[in-house]
Amino acid sequence: MHRTIKAITAVSALVLVSWYGLSMLGGENDIVVAIAEARSGDADLPDTPDEWRGRVDYVQLDQQLTGLALRPEMAGLAVAVVEAGKLRFVRTYGVVDKTTQVPVTANTVFRWASVSKTVAGSLAASLAAEGAVDLERPVSSWQTSLRLPGGAESQVTLAQLLAQRTGLTKNAYDEKLEEGQNPRVIRAGLAAAPLQCDPGTCHTYQNVAFDAASEILELAAKRPFADMVSERFFLPLGMKSAAYGMAGLTGAKDWARPHNGQQVRTLKESYWRVPAAAGVESNIVDFSKWLQAAMGERPDVLPASMLRVAQAPRVNTDRLYGGDLKQAISGAGYGLGWRSFNYAGHRLVGHSGAVDGYRATMIFEPSTGNGVVAMWNSNWGTPFRIPFAVFDSYDKRVDSSWLNPDDIPSPQI
Repeated sequence: MHRTIKAITAVSALVLVSWYGLSMLGGENDIVVAIAEARSGDADLPDTPDEWRGRVDYVQLDQQLTGLALRPEMAGLAVAVVEAGKLRFVRTYGVVDKTTQVPVTANTVFRWASVSKTVAGSLAASLAAEGAVDLERPVSSWQTSLRLPGGAESQVTLAQLLAQRTGLTKNAYDEKLEEGQNPRVIRAGLAAAPLQCDPGTCHTYQNVAFDAASEILELAAKRPFADMVSERFFLPLGMKSAAYGMAGLTGAKDWARPHNGQQVRTLKESYWRVPAAAGVESNIVDFSKWLQAAMGERPDVLPASMLRVAQAPRVNTDRLYGGDLKQAISGAGYGLGWRSFNYAGHRLVGHSGAVDGYRATMIFEPSTGNGVVAMWNSNWGTPFRIPFAVFDSYDKRVDSSWLNPDDIPSPQI
């Protein structure tokens, strides 16, 4: 659509507040949603109803997301949907900061949190394809700070590290990271950490230990980890807003502040200091570019053979999420920083993430090329349902209720 038409659409949105009609007007929150609609336009984005094409009922989805974003647990929200490998829907809602009421736009930068692990796993698979790293080589053979109980770093391989098979109890020593301790020092201290199972025999989710991969990959390529990712992935994919580190977020012109309910949280550098585990930030458009590349739509950057190595499950895991969503999922596994599981007869791949004040999710179905990315700047977990509502809409499941107001949990503020 031409920018002139976009401008007219933006003005119309401000005047009408919403195309659903004046009957939906409810005060300041509706105005915030309308301003976000007006400011999120881009010449190439399917961000208005006349540009939404596909099997998903995008008008209904937009109504549901509008309602979700107005919940007191929420601040801002950005969502993009891909059908058959093509970007079909981009929409933003709510505010970057409840104290200023500045609306979220398509340019607003959010944190990926643990979705960052998909990048690290893909980089490892990429370097392995070139012979720069051996995924089956023990961690101890690299100059890494990681030490495991009983010297198990001499047995656990890089592939097992990236598949979360260190044996350490879940999220070992994350609290030390949050206290501000140096991650290299923490990793050395993991030698005294409790084990959940013998190293290499089960899945135990990690952040501090997982980030030993950034040390290994830097040594292998003789390049800083963030620079490698940018050169190999972000720049070729045109992900201009994607970056690592706190400055990549706060240095952006448009960035989402972290929230817990009505409270704006104080940013902490903790998880940026484990970049392989949780270091990426970007806007929703660039997040959707990563989604498309992960589906195989950019084989010049992420070849199919490399994606198979990275995404193939290497260990079974517990069910994901909680409540009804947890019960709807089965057959969960973990690859090189990638999750996969079964839902409603479909095999899905992706990852979700959470750090204080931010949540993100990326889920897709390889067989159809359908996928969803969403980011929001609050601690509320209910928007993790969004991809499943989209898949149900695509499959025309009449009993889907993931985003129905009556089926959303009550506020926990």
